[in-house]
Amino acid sequence: MNPLGALVDPEVSLVAHTIQLAVAPVFLLAGIGAFLNVCAGRLARVIDRARVIEKLVPASTGAEHDRLIAEIRILDRRIAVVNWAIFLTVLAALLICAVVILLFASNLAEINLGTFIALLFMGSMISVGAGFAIFLIETRLGSRVIHIRNEILYHQAEGEERSGPARKN
Repeated sequence: MNPLGALVDPEVSLVAHTIQLAVAPVFLLAGIGAFLNVCAGRLARVIDRARVIEKLVPASTGAEHDRLIAEIRILDRRIAVVNWAIFLTVLAALLICAVVILLFASNLAEINLGTFIALLFMGSMISVGAGFAIFLIETRLGSRVIHIRNEILYHQAEGEERSGPARKN
């Protein structure tokens, strides 16, 4: 018997079956890619905001300086959190790629890698789940920092009454 087994002359049905097994993980990769796109977009917006704040800090003083420093610290934290979400999600994608490769290798070389493949898939699910959880933390950080200051919310133009909208006679 040939030690390479099915690698020399794989049956079409075996290859077709392996492709069927690999379809679900490949769709999962597509979803992970979309999630990474969202993470990259948030990271880009946070970095852009940090660059704007960095330019304002040297010219600021007093309470405004303190507010800008507090905001840039939160932005720095958000950058770190999004980077962790991206790292864990990319790790999950790499593990899923390994699952697909090993599915083919296992079937074509007639090697039993079922347990190893299952462990890799479980690892990818843990990794993507952790990435989603960390992304949730980042969204909470982002929404917590978005506060419209009272001086803006209740700003009155010169000559306006504080009692509300003007009445018609």
